[in-house]
Amino acid sequence: MFYFIRHLTRFRYSAPVSESVMELRMQPRSEGRQRCLAFQVTVTPRARVLSHRDYLGNAVHHFDVPSAHRHLMIVAESTVDVAPVPPPALETGEDAWSRLDRELAEGDFWEMLSASQFAHWTEQMGQFAADLNLPSPREARSRDPLELVLQVNSAVYGAISYVPKSTRVDSPVDEALRNRQGVCQDYSHIMLALVRRLGIPCRYVSGYLFHRAGSNVRSSEGATHAWVEVFLPGPGWVGLDPTNNVVAGESHVRTAVGRDYADVPPTRGVFKGEASSELTVAVRVTHADSPPPPETEMESDDWSEVLHNDSAEMDRAAAEQQQQ
Repeated sequence: MFYFIRHLTRFRYSAPVSESVMELRMQPRSEGRQRCLAFQVTVTPRARVLSHRDYLGNAVHHFDVPSAHRHLMIVAESTVDVAPVPPPALETGEDAWSRLDRELAEGDFWEMLSASQFAHWTEQMGQFAADLNLPSPREARSRDPLELVLQVNSAVYGAISYVPKSTRVDSPVDEALRNRQGVCQDYSHIMLALVRRLGIPCRYVSGYLFHRAGSNVRSSEGATHAWVEVFLPGPGWVGLDPTNNVVAGESHVRTAVGRDYADVPPTRGVFKGEASSELTVAVRVTHADSPPPPETEMESDDWSEVLHNDSAEMDRAAAEQQQQ
């Protein structure tokens, strides 16, 4: 399945700022059953965009706007091919936990087994695990690892209500546990802590989700998405989406992986100036049976209106700055 993704990010400042420095993690990864066929970033005001890869293989784009501005707009566009994902299955023969122990000893999984900024064990996390009747690390060794992580995925889905804007991107995991509600980042952070506690590597995945008509998806359309990947003997990294209680598949587009959200925010930056900022994000994921031709959809009515209005506002702001 081919996807065309447009991700618009807009910062409005209450007063002119003299400089903005920003890094982005918006380019879909190319590995396994996913290929990023095309990617481009457009920044207004214009800026030279550079790129590199971080130590986890995520593409990082970064730029500096060194002149005064009151608006900053970033449009990232991707064309991605995602092949169907077969159901995960453990290989028969050697005991699954013995093989997992051997692969962990031979590989580099320490960071995905350890506590991280947003995914760590707390008193409330322990009570939550007890409420869900999840096994202890020792008890887990008598269970099939795949069945176990699927149980955790389903349990988190059933215990937490999806409520948009109920938490912030920097909310501690206990906030979602206390209120039993959250968004996709919260589901993912809770599952990270629960699975790592069982001795199974687990990592955070940021990206996009295509909402198929008629699908039972409760995460928000028009926004980025998050889920987790667990490392299992045989299939390797397997994606699980606790927000929607599914195995990540052809509708999930992977952008970046990390220990938790702190490693992979779509945007991270600073600006110089005494001003407050307002952030607006809009995401559109469309699909096709073949790659869309260049510039397809660029002038669709609603998006062109957004871009036109922003350009007009930026022109007015620039004129105001020249008059000051």
